[in-house]
Amino acid sequence: MLYAFKTRLPTTEEALPGRAERPFRVPETHTVLGTPLLGPYPEGMEVADFALGCFWGAERRFWQTAGVWTTLVGYQGGVTANPTYEEVCSGMTGHTEGVRVVYDPAEVSYADLLKIFWESHDPTQGYRQGNDVGTQYRSAIFTHTPAQQAVAEESREAYQRVLSGSGYERITTEISSAGPHPLYPAEDYHQQYLDKNPAGYCGMGGTGLSCPVGVARAEG
Repeated sequence: MLYAFKTRLPTTEEALPGRAERPFRVPETHTVLGTPLLGPYPEGMEVADFALGCFWGAERRFWQTAGVWTTLVGYQGGVTANPTYEEVCSGMTGHTEGVRVVYDPAEVSYADLLKIFWESHDPTQGYRQGNDVGTQYRSAIFTHTPAQQAVAEESREAYQRVLSGSGYERITTEISSAGPHPLYPAEDYHQQYLDKNPAGYCGMGGTGLSCPVGVARAEG
């Protein structure tokens, strides 16, 4: 049954069982920002979780943003606990490739991050993003507070109006609470992949349409 679910989410009964502990090491420090990946995070920082295709390029978009304290890539939204990359690629975990963004709300707002999220990919493509096909590339937002949930839903409606006006289909992005959907950190080599491999695959490509939320600022 391996790879049988690349474009269909497995049920809880079909998904791989997972494991109680992470089967690999996660580095302690961000290779670009020099900050802890797994925390604890400084008082006043907030957490946002996004999935927008291959997490290599997605993570770089966020770590380049002023006000972002650290980033971490992982697997989220599925069934299998503590999965490996190979298991996620099989389509048998239900997870999508996600990016955790720890940020200072005094410097960058959640709306700013949502603007980056929407404009960095095509959220109408379902179980794919460009040439990357599979449930692990689906678009999703996992919220940590009711306020985040409300702003995320409002931004989806606002961007849908922009996209519809240019002939795009409906947005397929899932918006749900991160509570039932923990982010399981990915392997060492995935963390800050494009810093370690500057010529590596990015995969990011948006619609070219501006999202009318936030005023995101990026560092060079």
